[in-house]
Amino acid sequence: MKKRSWILGALLVMGLVRQAGAVEEAVYSLVSRDGRFEVRDYAAMILAETLVEGDRASAGNRGFDPLFNYISGENRTRHEIPMTAPVFQSPTGQQWAVAFVMPADAKREGWPEPENPSVRLQEIPARRMAVVRYSGFWSDKRYVEHESMLRAWMAAQGLEPAGDAVWARYNPPFTPWFLRRNEVMIPVR
Repeated sequence: MKKRSWILGALLVMGLVRQAGAVEEAVYSLVSRDGRFEVRDYAAMILAETLVEGDRASAGNRGFDPLFNYISGENRTRHEIPMTAPVFQSPTGQQWAVAFVMPADAKREGWPEPENPSVRLQEIPARRMAVVRYSGFWSDKRYVEHESMLRAWMAAQGLEPAGDAVWARYNPPFTPWFLRRNEVMIPVR
């Protein structure tokens, strides 16, 4: 019985890993890598974004549903849009912007308008980002820890921040904590 449970567990993990690789990710080119830190050049992208209130830890959950509904067909043409990664989250005034990246072939005029007025489409120009990657649970404490590490690394490299930090989460919540990919990203001037 133990062997059967182990095999089923291994198959579940393999399926989750395979599923994670099937989702299109935001397009970037690697500029440099220093251990867990990277500098990346991101291509221009279209985001479906919503603003939510509350603390950082709960904002992602509140922002997810309207965005997921939009890509699931809650839009003017009832068009379903493939899920992509990561889900971005960043501060904007007293709120949090939570955003899905539209597939890479997206053109602003090519995506259907959201039916929910809290969801908006916006074009983000190409930009350079400093990034630190980590695994584990989505927690405010781990985010703050990694943002601090990234800022210290940037200072040591002579990289000047050009905006607020962005939290990037790549996996669905049912992904085991040790397989989750999380990043903190900061635009570089």
